[in-house]
Amino acid sequence: MEPSIYNYSLCIALPLMSFFGFYFLFAKTPEKAIFENYLRSRRIMGVAILLLAANYSVHFFFGIRFKNANAAILMNLSTYFLCYWLFSSSLTTLLDRFYITKRRLRTHICLWILFSILSGIVLLLLPKGILQTTAMFALATWLVIYGLYLTHRLLKTYHKVIRIFNDTHADDIGAYIKWLSIFTYWAVIFGVGCGLLTFLPDEYIYIWILSSVPFYIYLFLCYLNYLLFYEQVENAMEDGMTSEEENLCDTTNQKQEQKQETPFYHAEIEKKIKGWIDTDGYIRPGLTIKELSDKLQTNRTYLSGYIKTKYEMSFRDWITGLRIEYAKRLLAQNPRLTVADISEKSGFLSPSHFIRMFKENAGCTPVKWKKTEAK
Repeated sequence: MEPSIYNYSLCIALPLMSFFGFYFLFAKTPEKAIFENYLRSRRIMGVAILLLAANYSVHFFFGIRFKNANAAILMNLSTYFLCYWLFSSSLTTLLDRFYITKRRLRTHICLWILFSILSGIVLLLLPKGILQTTAMFALATWLVIYGLYLTHRLLKTYHKVIRIFNDTHADDIGAYIKWLSIFTYWAVIFGVGCGLLTFLPDEYIYIWILSSVPFYIYLFLCYLNYLLFYEQVENAMEDGMTSEEENLCDTTNQKQEQKQETPFYHAEIEKKIKGWIDTDGYIRPGLTIKELSDKLQTNRTYLSGYIKTKYEMSFRDWITGLRIEYAKRLLAQNPRLTVADISEKSGFLSPSHFIRMFKENAGCTPVKWKKTEAK
C-alpha cells in the first residue's frame, strides 16, 4: 500500500477524533446536579476517543505499521480491548449511574493487563508459524467475545430502562434514548471490524481508519442532541426506578393478597378506570402511572398489575390505544381538523409521533383512515 493513502486517511480521522475527545472532556454542561451522570459518561467517552487518537498518532508520526507490524498489532489490540470497556461503560452509565464500581473497575483493568501481556508474548516472543497463528486467532476470539459480552450487558440495561419507561409513562420517553441502541449495534460492527482488520495486510488498513469518521461524527451529534433531553429522561428514569423498587417491595404482599382479594381489587380498579376513561383523562400529555394511581386513589403496583393482567400490555401501550381511539372519533366527527390539531388534542408529543403510532395501531395513516373508515 502507498504510504500516502495511509497517511491521508490518518490526516482525516486524527483531527476529528482529537477535537471530539477534548470536547467531551472539557465542554461545559448546565450547572445542575442532575447532569453529573451525563458529564461522567461524556468524560469516559472522551478518554476512550483520545486513547484511540493517541493510537492513530503513533501510526501517523512514527509509521510503526511499516517498521514492525507485530508491534503495531499489539498496540492496536491493547488499545481496542481497553476502549471496548470505556465505550460500553460510558453508554451504560447513562442508563445506570451505579454501573461503575471499584470492583468492576479492578476486574476489567486486570483483564486488560492480562490480555495485553499475553498479546505481547504471542506477537513479540513466539516464532512465526502455526503456534503463533493459532495463538493470534485465540486472541482475536477473546477480543470479539469480550466485546459481545459488553454489548449484551449494555443492551440488557437499555431494554430494562425501556420496559420501565413503558410501564410508568404514557409518552414515548424511550424515543430519546433510541440512539443508544443504534450506536451500540454500529459500535459492535465497527469495533469487531477494527479488531479483525488489524490482522489484515497493509493495503486494507485505511478502510477501518476512514470508517471511524462517520462513526465518531454520529456519536458526537448524539451526545449533543441528548443533552437537550437528558434532564427529562433522567427525571423519568428516577420516577421509573422508584416505581420498580416499590413493585419489588410489594411483590410478596401482592401475591398473598391476590389469592384472596384479586377480584375485589380488580373490580374496584375497573370501576374507577371506567369513570376516568369516560372523562377522557388519558389525553393529558405527560401522564404517568403514578399520577393516575393518585387520581384513582389506588396503589400503583396494583394498578400496573391490573393493566398487564386485564389488557396484556404496558401502561404506555394501553394509553396509546385509548388515545388512538379518541383520535379516530375526532377524525370522524371533525373532518376539518388537521393531523397536527388531532395529535395535540389526543395528547401525543408531536404529529410525527402520532402518525407513527396511528399507523402501527390502525395499519394506515390518519389521512387514509379518514378517507376510508370515517365515512
